[in-house]
Amino acid sequence: MEGETISLVIVCVSAIVSTSYCYYISTRIKAGVFRLISVLPVCALFQILPMFFFTLHISCSLSVFLSWLAGFKLILFSFDQGPLFPLPPNIFRFICFTCLPIKAQQNPNSKTQFPKWVFPIKVAIFGVVVHMYDYKQYMSPLVLLAIYPLHIYLELEIVLMLVKLLVFIILGCDLEPQFNEPYLATSLQDFWGRRWNLMVTQLLKPAIYIPVWRLCNGRMSSDHARFLAVMATFIFSGVAHEVFFFTLTFEMPTGEVACFFVLHGVCTAAEIAAKRTEFVRRWRVSPTVSRLFTVGFVVMTSGWLLFPTAARSNMLDRAANEALLSIDFFKRTFLYL
Repeated sequence: MEGETISLVIVCVSAIVSTSYCYYISTRIKAGVFRLISVLPVCALFQILPMFFFTLHISCSLSVFLSWLAGFKLILFSFDQGPLFPLPPNIFRFICFTCLPIKAQQNPNSKTQFPKWVFPIKVAIFGVVVHMYDYKQYMSPLVLLAIYPLHIYLELEIVLMLVKLLVFIILGCDLEPQFNEPYLATSLQDFWGRRWNLMVTQLLKPAIYIPVWRLCNGRMSSDHARFLAVMATFIFSGVAHEVFFFTLTFEMPTGEVACFFVLHGVCTAAEIAAKRTEFVRRWRVSPTVSRLFTVGFVVMTSGWLLFPTAARSNMLDRAANEALLSIDFFKRTFLYL
């Protein structure tokens, strides 16, 4: 663990120095290809840094924060787009908004915020879920099918909420939520576009969706251009997740994860097209029924294509064990004084 701590300090210092270079040097270069060239070495470095850790939570967090989100932010920043444009007012905010999955909230008075007591309930449920792994051998596949996505969702939301709280204390500014209660999604478009992992959605839209749509829109109908843009976004996400799993497990990709995102891309694009037809516009479905079908489809397809890769490499068991160790450490440190 001591070696992991030293490596984490080195990685943090490297990220701060690299991001400072982008703030002081790259910002002086005109937006475009030359600024992109100036930030590409930093993006390449961010791809390597997470590989020096054995602890799953550290390597996974750094892969998401630095390799993918920070890299995307810097690439978009090269063309005066994304969450780093306009330029944050000082170097400290630039580092935080680059290296962490956060974005300043545009509408602090949003009415969609849920009561604060919902988060402690999610933490309690997460504690129950990770303890259930001790009895995994006695569970049916259907129970595991429900536990895996619940585990991933709760752990992601808790980690990102803690990051958000830390940054809020340091910066004192309101930040946009990373999740918007995805279990309430009434359609796949609602799930992927407005509720699940919103920082990634906000990056993929200007980086993949809009360029592909603009490229195709003048050469074919708007509907076909939209379909290709949606498919390009999901295909890229699938490939990115395959690479992500490879960097964590060093096992050759099977293509299952990419197929999951391709399937959801096809279904989301078909759903968008269907919504534009007169028949579907007249057909009113209860939100409860829509939520059951949407969440059910996500859970079933993830159990079929997404989680087998994580289960084979014991990633979920390792994540649960590390979470239990963290909970025990918290109890010993703060509750049993």
